[in-house]
Amino acid sequence: MSDQRVLAKEFETIAALLEISGANAFRVNATKKVSRVLQDFEGDLHAIAATPGGLEALDGIGKSSAEKIRQWCDAGTIDELETLRSEIPPGLIGLLDISGLGPKTVGRLWRETDIVDRAGLARGIEDGTLAALPRMGAKTIANIKDSLEFAEQAAERTSIGIALPLAELLLEELGSLPGVNSIEYAGSLRRGCETIGDIDLLATCDDPAPLIETFTQAPGVTKVLASGDTKASIRLKDGIQVDLRIIDAEAIGAARMYFTGSKEHNVKLRHLAQARSLRLNEYGLFPDDGQQEPPQQRGIAPIAAATEEDIYAALDLPFHPPELREERDAIEIPPPPLLTLADIACDLHTHTTASDGHLPIAAMAEEAMRCGYHTLAITDHSRSSVQANGLSVERLLEHVAAIREVDAATPGIRLLAGSEVDIHADGSLDYDDDVLAMLDLVVASPHAALRQPPEEATSRLIAAVSHRHVHVLGHPTGRMIGRRPGLEPDMRAVAEAAAKHGTALEINANPSRLDLRDRHVRIAMESGALISINTDAHAAAHFAFMRYGVLTGRRGGLTSEQCINAWQADRLLAWLD
Repeated sequence: MSDQRVLAKEFETIAALLEISGANAFRVNATKKVSRVLQDFEGDLHAIAATPGGLEALDGIGKSSAEKIRQWCDAGTIDELETLRSEIPPGLIGLLDISGLGPKTVGRLWRETDIVDRAGLARGIEDGTLAALPRMGAKTIANIKDSLEFAEQAAERTSIGIALPLAELLLEELGSLPGVNSIEYAGSLRRGCETIGDIDLLATCDDPAPLIETFTQAPGVTKVLASGDTKASIRLKDGIQVDLRIIDAEAIGAARMYFTGSKEHNVKLRHLAQARSLRLNEYGLFPDDGQQEPPQQRGIAPIAAATEEDIYAALDLPFHPPELREERDAIEIPPPPLLTLADIACDLHTHTTASDGHLPIAAMAEEAMRCGYHTLAITDHSRSSVQANGLSVERLLEHVAAIREVDAATPGIRLLAGSEVDIHADGSLDYDDDVLAMLDLVVASPHAALRQPPEEATSRLIAAVSHRHVHVLGHPTGRMIGRRPGLEPDMRAVAEAAAKHGTALEINANPSRLDLRDRHVRIAMESGALISINTDAHAAAHFAFMRYGVLTGRRGGLTSEQCINAWQADRLLAWLD
């Protein structure tokens, strides 16, 4: 979404909050008009905001509104909006997304009932509070109920593990159409974010009409939100919104950069461009001649537009891969050579039918060989994981013997006899040292007591990474995305302890975990700790999770040198010894 579209939404919210609060109609309508002006504005918002009198020259934008726009361009916030938000119950804003509830109605609910959020609205539907209000008939209430249920579903961000395969299916279908020259995904999905708000697609083609038609009629489409000559938007049956834009091939690099984001990264680029008397927008990098009308509309040729690399070079900047385009990433510092999926040569955390996996040892080995791996660690659960059919010492010994038997009979890959050993709340491990010493690899993981205070969690994990028989700290926080937050340790202290003892910290590549998360990977890198990316595979299909772990690692700046899964077999085995 362009900056002006984002800002238009902010002014729309201001208008709604004013209306909820009972402000006069003139003030509300004036704010709505500003939103419409911004929605229709196609130029460089930051450039016109930096031009004296530039905003005021736009029809519908007065001095007060212009100051709010400049404030947003400079700071990313508007004081009036923050004040309005502080003066009403926070849950009221969420009611504005419910069909059938306009700002006036929401204001009435606030003043005349105890309904101030979606949970209260659900209760009000069931207990008759809503029905007691004027003009709230049975049909209206039924529509509000349906809209509420959908909004609750749509409010949840989508896991990258769902969004990425879905995007790839769309690319495959749409990319096969005659006349489609290229199609790709952008946005947070291209940046490898762990959850996705919506999917952005960019395409170049000879004739947009057939592509738009096929897109809006794709399988799973429940609603066409918009359909024009060069862009369209759909909602799929699981609530995911997908936006398609047709781009001129000459400007695909600029569009790719613009729609990939992040917003903060794009703002940094625009500011650097302005400092060089240049204008950067979704159509390219242009010389800035001070005119308000966008340069592409005046036939001015861009300095760079065809590739992202060209644009970075024209700004005297090193190229930044999409995963390193967040606010935290230094834009002028050359990034390291990031790990790639092709670098991965082993998986060191997997499960078989011995505990809660779906395949026997030999079948898991076959899947690992299909991935091109030189090593696979079999790490079934330890005895305390009763729910996962954890292995007693006796069963573990039998399992180790079975792994080594399959290893001897399977040329082309090395099988390691390991275990995923529970870390108890006090930091002790689920097997005694003499048992751990016989294993080729130990992954120590927290599975219980995941609500410990941060200090206790930190001590617990430090004890685990300091243990002489532990090689990898598995999914260190135990979080499940969208389901539980997991432990909140001092990750820098844990990483420093891991670096001191030569223990690797795991990025669990299961898209429901991605633990370590990206910011913890960065801390680990800064602390000199090693990283291991593992799928935690319980089935053949789970080996494909590796790419999500690699994306998370790349977002944290991970290199192949610091990732033990990228090491050659002799180096890895030497480290294990």
